[in-house]
Parts: sequence; structure tokens; C-alpha cells
Amino acid sequence: MPNDLKIIIPAAGIGKRLQPHTLTTPKPLIPVAGKPMLAHILDPLVELNPAEVVLVIGHLGDQIVDYVQKNYSFKATFIKQQNLLGLGYAVNVALQKISPGPVLIILSDTIAKVDYKKFIMAGENVIGLKEVADPRRFGIAITENNRIVEFEEKPSQPRSNLAIIGLYYIDNSNILKTHAENIIELDKRTSGEIQLTDILDSMLSNGNDFNPYVVDSWYDCGKVETILETNRSLLKDKKQTANIPGVEIIEPVSIDSTAIIENSTIGPNVSISGFARISNSTITDSIVSQNAVIEDCVIEQSIIGVEAAIKGKTGSFNIARTEVKNII
Repeated sequence: MPNDLKIIIPAAGIGKRLQPHTLTTPKPLIPVAGKPMLAHILDPLVELNPAEVVLVIGHLGDQIVDYVQKNYSFKATFIKQQNLLGLGYAVNVALQKISPGPVLIILSDTIAKVDYKKFIMAGENVIGLKEVADPRRFGIAITENNRIVEFEEKPSQPRSNLAIIGLYYIDNSNILKTHAENIIELDKRTSGEIQLTDILDSMLSNGNDFNPYVVDSWYDCGKVETILETNRSLLKDKKQTANIPGVEIIEPVSIDSTAIIENSTIGPNVSISGFARISNSTITDSIVSQNAVIEDCVIEQSIIGVEAAIKGKTGSFNIARTEVKNII
């Protein structure tokens, strides 16, 4: 394991597909399976003892700073990204601020179950991949003889079903930085943005080898449907037996000890964050955020945001506190 490993986590996006929640909460702090998605990413990285974790922040970035500083002791650096010009641009913003050496890049809205030590030791440059049904939605890697021979960003006619999942290890960050600067100087864009895929393809075309690393489990948190799907998947591995008087609990669930629940049925596949208050309600397949209030409801496949309140409703909802007046 390198002792000078830096980790870059781009987290500056506005999370448009997750509005209204991201109007008041940065996307990486939206809860899933009992904790913010950012915690699912950072917790396994602690054992790597990184020299530095660099978070590229923007929209509501102060909340990310507060969360990381309160919950982690590793050296964390926060860099403000002024221009949202794509993932490749965000990574370059971080590369300008760190010293040369090995770098691990992880997106802030995907969760991978992976042995990071094995991943880092799999080659000089390693890309996390996962077989998907519809590769057109992703950057993809084309492989031959256990080597990546080409990258493509969201191809209309994909020649591979190996999606790039947002997990990258580069042994020499200076090489990555040089190619990133060149792509930005040329203003080479795909789908209107500076893509990390194009930067990696530039490295590949200039003789840098890349090893594929296919992961078993990868969870997308980019939109409401996939967050709920991720919540279901991660809860299967969460062993929590809650016993609350007057409350029927159908596992799997994740219920914070500070939540107050009365005369309700919770589960299956429900996550309830701290200080939420629920009464006279039935909740299935949903995420209830911190300080949310639910009264006299029957809800399913819903995300109830931080401090949002809902009363006397039945169905599926996607609400944040900015929408409270429209719901009650």
C-alpha cells in the first residue's frame, strides 16, 4: 500500500435529479440505509490511512465540510469548484492542489462494495467496472486480454457492457494532471462537459496501461428510484433488531435510536434518521430523513426529506421541507 495515497472525491454537483432534496441538502449527505451516502463511501477508506482526502465542493458545500470534520479524523482538504464543467474538470481542480503521487478517485453518488487494498494493488492504473444491461447510459471500457484498450463516454452503439462505475486508481497523478490540462486547454467536450473518460482515453492513447477491475456490488444514488433501490439492497446486509412498544417492525429496517415512533408499522426496507417523529402511520420501502414528521399516513416508495412534514396522506411521495406547504 502506498503511504502517500491521496483520495479525491468530487462532490460539487447541484444534484438536479434529486431535487427538491438537494435544494437544502447536498447530494452526498442524503441518507440511505441509515447514514449519508458519503459515509458509505468514506467509512471503508479510513483503514487505508490516506495521506489526504480532497473533497471538491460547491453547492451547499459548507454542510459537507461540517459533516466530515465532525465525523472523521483523517486530513481533509476542501476545494471550492467555481465552474461546473464536468467530472474531468472537477478532478483537475483537485489535482492542481495536491502533491504528486498515487491517487484514488471516487464519485460521491455511487457506493461500491470493494476491497480497496486489492483494488489499489491491481496495477499502476486501475478502473472499477461493472457489467450493466444498458451501457449507453455510462462511460464504458473495452477490454482485451485483461487490459483496457479503449474508453467511450455514453456510446450510442456500445461495444462493451462494462460500465465505468466511478472508481479510479492512478499511480502517478502528474500524468493524469498533464492529460487533464491538455484536454481542458483543447476544450475537448463530450455531451458539453470535460469528461474524465476523455482524459483517461488520452492517457491510454499515449502508452499508459489500464487494468480493469470488475466489482461484484455497485449501487447508484443519482436519482430517487436508484436511491430507493440502493436502500433496499444495503438494508439486506444490515442486522438491526428494533423493539419499540406499540410499533410493528418488519425487517430489514434501519431506525435511529433518537427517532420517536408511535402506533405505527415500519418496514420492510425502511430507513429512519435521527429525531424523526412518526405516529399512526404505515411506512414501507422508504427513506425518512432527519427531523422529518409523519402523521396519519400510509406511504411507500417515498423519500421524506430533512425537516419535511406530511400528514393524512396515502401514496408515494418525494418531498423536502421546501415543499411542506404544498403537502399538508
